[in-house]
Amino acid sequence: MNLRTALTRPARYGALASGALPVLSFPGAGLAWLAWGALVPGLALMRAAGGAREAAVRGWWFGAGFILTGMYWLVPSIGPGLPVLAVLFGVLQAPFGLAAWWLLRGEPTPRRSAAALAVLPAVWVCAEYARSWGALGGPWAVLGATQWEHPAVLGLASVGGVWLVSWALVAVNTALLVLVCARGVRVRALAGATALAALLAGPAAFAAQAAPAVSGSASVALVQAGSTPDERARLEANVRITRSLAGRPVDLVVWGESSTTEDLDRQRATVDRLAALSRATGAQLLVGEDARKADGRISKDAVLVDGSGVLARYRKIRLVPFGEYIPLRPLLGWIAGVSAAAGENRAPGSSVHLLPVVGRDGRALPVGALVCFESAFPDMSRTAARQGAELIVYQSATSTFQSTWAPAQHASLGALRAAETGRPVVQAALTGESVAYDAQGRRLARLGTEASGSVTVQLALADPAARTWYLRLGDWVPLTALAVVLAAAATAAGPVLRERRRPGPPPSATPTDLPPARV
Repeated sequence: MNLRTALTRPARYGALASGALPVLSFPGAGLAWLAWGALVPGLALMRAAGGAREAAVRGWWFGAGFILTGMYWLVPSIGPGLPVLAVLFGVLQAPFGLAAWWLLRGEPTPRRSAAALAVLPAVWVCAEYARSWGALGGPWAVLGATQWEHPAVLGLASVGGVWLVSWALVAVNTALLVLVCARGVRVRALAGATALAALLAGPAAFAAQAAPAVSGSASVALVQAGSTPDERARLEANVRITRSLAGRPVDLVVWGESSTTEDLDRQRATVDRLAALSRATGAQLLVGEDARKADGRISKDAVLVDGSGVLARYRKIRLVPFGEYIPLRPLLGWIAGVSAAAGENRAPGSSVHLLPVVGRDGRALPVGALVCFESAFPDMSRTAARQGAELIVYQSATSTFQSTWAPAQHASLGALRAAETGRPVVQAALTGESVAYDAQGRRLARLGTEASGSVTVQLALADPAARTWYLRLGDWVPLTALAVVLAAAATAAGPVLRERRRPGPPPSATPTDLPPARV
């Protein structure tokens, strides 16, 4: 098949468009309910493919449409690189298309339908998990994140992370397709029971859990500077807003990412000013530093300051591809010339560690401080919680994407991390959204992108020894998904391999095989 023929198949463009449909369930459009059925049109096109190869291609095009639409806001950062990324990451959904065709083509049987209800969610989760690898960019637009507003559904996240929420969503979508396509009562009953079980699993897990154990409370102020013309004005806005908190019972003041561009290890005058601000408010400050350090490299740090100066810092580990570094810069560095991609790579940190925050009353308040894009990574907040964090804090800056869906999507991730870890989560953003969630993912406070100022929230702190099932077991859902996919692949490959190993018919007789002639 030539390229022209491949590009003129209407069903493939239908798959591309259907890949955009689930994106409407993420914050921005905010149609969270749509996620329970948004995959059905794409699945129907994959199921109806004329063969295995075409089904895989339709899955690929579906994945490309999902990435292209879900990450449209990256255009200012990577420009023409976005379609390239969509094509590259879209291929991860080719197995999804193949599995849909293999198991659901024609009239769904009870056996193949049961397999589809297990295998298709597993294939989807494997693709999400592969795309979530830091070296490939990270776990943005994971389907389970669409349910951030529903703490009852997030009961699944406390058991298996965001991956288990994705699994339930894909299971319901698969069941709906089976209900539409099947004629037999047994198959429809199986699909209906599966959909109902997946829908109720989250609320059941939420109801079965005891209230998160707490170890006191803390008052945290989130400072949002708003849009400012330059770095100096940004610092002044943060100082002014923080000064207005004097006299209020605040334990910790959190600024956004990149709230200062001065190296606080070398700018003594600025450190003295921040220390005085801490003394005036009676609270420690967690400042976002985006500066060139003494070694000549730029890094982004969360810096803890009290009345005596700098106490500790955490350096951002997971950098934003193209925004803070360009992967394979010798090969892809040209993107910086046609977009706002990073002109030079930032220097990453080396490990997650807690910051020794102390409240107004002198009580230790261990905080897991992470920076911006790191809120997308479940393993990082899980590590901080296992180290004994009572609170997870994110500093963020999404001003480049201010008028897009990105700030709302970014802010929503805190709800997932809270439900997974059983820790309250806050995020302070330079220009919004700044948010706070309780330990079960319920939103307590918000400053939108149109606002500037501060919001103070009283948080029930987690018992450092408290453990959700996700904290105990980690990423068992993706590992289970991989096992299911491998078992399904082995089952599918078995008949083919047996056919190839089957001996053929005996060769026809040749003159040398004939018995000797009688004389």
